[in-house]
Formats: sequence, C-alpha cells, structure tokens
Amino acid sequence: MNIDWSVIPTFLPALLAGAKVTLFITFFGLIGGTILGVLTGLMRAYGNKLVNGLALVYVELIRGTPIVVQVMFLYFALPIIFKIIGQSYGIEALSKFRINPMTAAVLTIIINAGAYIAEVVRGALQSIPKGLSEAGLAMGLPRWKVLAYIVGPLAFRRMIPPLGNQYIVSLKDTSLFIVIGVAELTRTGQEIMASNFRAVEIWTAVGLVYLVMTGILSMTLRLIEKRMRIL
Repeated sequence: MNIDWSVIPTFLPALLAGAKVTLFITFFGLIGGTILGVLTGLMRAYGNKLVNGLALVYVELIRGTPIVVQVMFLYFALPIIFKIIGQSYGIEALSKFRINPMTAAVLTIIINAGAYIAEVVRGALQSIPKGLSEAGLAMGLPRWKVLAYIVGPLAFRRMIPPLGNQYIVSLKDTSLFIVIGVAELTRTGQEIMASNFRAVEIWTAVGLVYLVMTGILSMTLRLIEKRMRIL
C-alpha cells in the first residue's frame, strides 16, 4: 500500500471532532485540577500536621499510581464499591450508581493534575522569603491578605513554567482514556485507521493535531510568563 497524503483532508473533520472532545476534557479537568491543586498546595504549605498529612497522602497516592489505573478504578471499580456499600446498608441509590466515560475522564484529570499542581503551588509558596510574610504580619495585615497581596503574586510568577508543563502533560494524557472508550482524538484516529488501514497518514495527522494544540497552549503560557516577568 502506497502512502497517500491526499486522504488526510477526508478524515480531518472526524479528527477535529475528536480534538474537540480532547479539549473539553482538558479544559474542565484542568479548571478543577487547578482549584484542587491550589487548595491542596495551601494545605501542604500552611496546614497543621493533620491537614498537611492528609494532603500528603493524596499527593503521594496519585503521583505513585499511573493515570490509566486511576481512570480504570473510577470507571470500573468505583461503581462496584458503591454497589457493595448500597447493598450492605440498603441504600438503593448507591446500588445503582454508574459513571459515564466522559465524567470518569474529566474526574481523572482533575484528581491527577491536582496532585501535581499541589506540589507546584507548595514549592512556589515556600520559595518566597519568609521575611516578606513577617513584614506583612508586622504591619498588621491578616495572614490571608499577606498571602493574597504579597506572597501570592510573587509565587504565581514562579508557578507559571511548571504549571504550563503540567497543563501540556494533562492534555496529552487524555489520549490514555482510549481504554474506557472516550471518543477523544486518539480513539478517533484508531477507529478511522481500523476502517482503512492508513496508519501512516492517520497517525501523522493525529500527531500534527496534538502538536497544534500543545503549541497554542505553550505560546499562550509563554505570553503570560512574559507579561508577569519581574523586570
């Protein structure tokens, strides 16, 4: 079989539809993951031993397991656990609990990205000299204002590069949700290839679409980093 690049425009609408699903999962997953990561990072940086310990358990549990295992657990194992609990305690709603593939994918990105973002936040906050916080407190500012107006803006500048890296990784990680049948870009490419066996053309096109998405994200983050840079 000869390589025929002219077939790519034929498959492009389907690939772009898959890319939309990828972007949907990434967008909502990273919004939730960023919120969860910031909260967990604050717990790690400023929480007491109990709060810090709980946050650490979450971070280590997620960072120590593959994202494929996490999504498989949410999609296959969690409903079984809820069913057992529901049957044991007579809670019918739990017995009928199900989770659809899209929800499982978004939740997985939230949980997975949140753990990595938490360490980015913790590291950035703890990298700010303590003297700045002490000066703010000495001026009579409450701790939340010290964090919001002094430590936070400085830490955010340091977070941008590692946050950008995590966002790109999470976008590419959506390709692993092929295991639960989510119709994202990689799954779409696989289905197209299965019908015509144009492996070179299809996977080249899939790779280029990923490059465009990650490239746009990278340029956006570089622009933000440049505008936030301390001169």
